[in-house]
Amino acid sequence: MWHDGVVTSTPLATDLASCCSPVTGGVLDQAAADRLALMFRALGDPTRVLLVSLIAAHQDGEACVCDLIEPVGLAQPTVSHHLKQLVDAGLITREQRGRWSYYRVVADSLTNLARALRQVPDPE
Repeated sequence: MWHDGVVTSTPLATDLASCCSPVTGGVLDQAAADRLALMFRALGDPTRVLLVSLIAAHQDGEACVCDLIEPVGLAQPTVSHHLKQLVDAGLITREQRGRWSYYRVVADSLTNLARALRQVPDPE
């Protein structure tokens, strides 16, 4: 055995235990866990996080795919692929207008994601 069986608490572990709540306030059901995993998977790519930020900050909270290509520095098909992942995860919506697709962040999607992790009751 590589240790004597005694577990000591490190200063970091003690600090974390005293300041931070657990990841969730309760156990998620499978459907909620699946939804959260899909959202986190979509946000697990820095390009997708940047795209959400660009869309949210764009005029009127809406951006055409043509407006997103240059800021991320990727080809249009690659940007469209990333946007599809975000749409599939429920983080943004897509509206086709003629030749172009316009994207908008789903209202409160990121807030709801954070709330689900904290299990904070809705303030109604």
